[in-house]
Amino acid sequence: MFFFAIFAPKNIMKRKVLVGMSGGTDSSAACLLLQDAGFEITGVTMRVWDLPRQFDPGSDQPRFIAEARALADRLGVRHYVADEREAFRQTVVRDFIDEYCAGRTPNPCVMCNPLFKFRVLTEWADRLSCEYIATGHYVRTETAEGRTYLLMGDDLRKDQSYFLWRLSQSTLRRCLFPLGTMTKPDVRAYLSRRGFDVQARQEESMEVCFVERDYRDFLREQAPDLARRVAGGWFVDTAGHKLGEHAGVPFYTVGQRKGLGIALGQPAYVLRLNAEKNTVVLGSEEDLLTTAFFVERWQAVDTDALFGENNLSVRIRYRSARQSCRCVRLDDGRLLVRLECPASAVTPGQSAVFYVGPRLVGGGYIASQRGIGQYL
Repeated sequence: MFFFAIFAPKNIMKRKVLVGMSGGTDSSAACLLLQDAGFEITGVTMRVWDLPRQFDPGSDQPRFIAEARALADRLGVRHYVADEREAFRQTVVRDFIDEYCAGRTPNPCVMCNPLFKFRVLTEWADRLSCEYIATGHYVRTETAEGRTYLLMGDDLRKDQSYFLWRLSQSTLRRCLFPLGTMTKPDVRAYLSRRGFDVQARQEESMEVCFVERDYRDFLREQAPDLARRVAGGWFVDTAGHKLGEHAGVPFYTVGQRKGLGIALGQPAYVLRLNAEKNTVVLGSEEDLLTTAFFVERWQAVDTDALFGENNLSVRIRYRSARQSCRCVRLDDGRLLVRLECPASAVTPGQSAVFYVGPRLVGGGYIASQRGIGQYL
């Protein structure tokens, strides 16, 4: 069922919505669907990081801004550009580098969404007297018991709720997600029917928006002295025996097997990273499995559901399947998450996002797993 079949135009005529416009397939479809549903839309494009490949010869603005502006012109709506480049560098990019240096693996989208994308949308919506904000994320919302819940998108292959667990209630109450009931093929077909073939055919990127190649190259570019500062650490086995030197903790992630630069005669995986000692612990694939892990800096939409006994599941990375679990609050404020089945490569710095059915009920950051052995 499409978005415009759910909302009757007569009920929302003249209501204003500010749409985050990237110039791509999903945000373009969101604009059209909202306009079809009777909303008065305005577009804003956020500029956070410039990559050389985004520019046409002689242009001083990235291509996606021109594409968003062209779409706005075609739809007859106002369009603005929010230049957040310096703040983005000082916050999201700085955190990205710091997290790798601390032996954690960050997910910058989880930070960007509340601090930049949805903050910018909310601030500009207030400035432009827009009641709602909207994006092309594949998620839905529902209101129950006085709370607004984020729901997984109907297309589970495209569901993006994992990246949005930090959004506040005040933000969610203003959000419209027109694509939540659609699949990607639905979206492309809809754009084609409406005569927006260029947008329908655009490729999608699953990369971090500011990292053009491997994240390690990005770290070296942004922190030129990093490689020198962290060089000379040791690969060690689970008993602490030295196996050989490595390039530095920031250049490895939990679960990594390829590109280690060491030959042990058998497959070796990164099990743990210790930034203080600059050691990388290696072991077998089986050593990566665990049935419990710690979560810190967590928040809950529904505390009863998070600590309840029924149907709680957790996702430990964007593309992972949800796994049945139980949560216990520890005396130090962290969560202990117990899994019904073992999970592999639980990675500090990544998010653990909790669901009851399709409903997102909480989330947090996977913490250091030091001391987890006593709970296994």
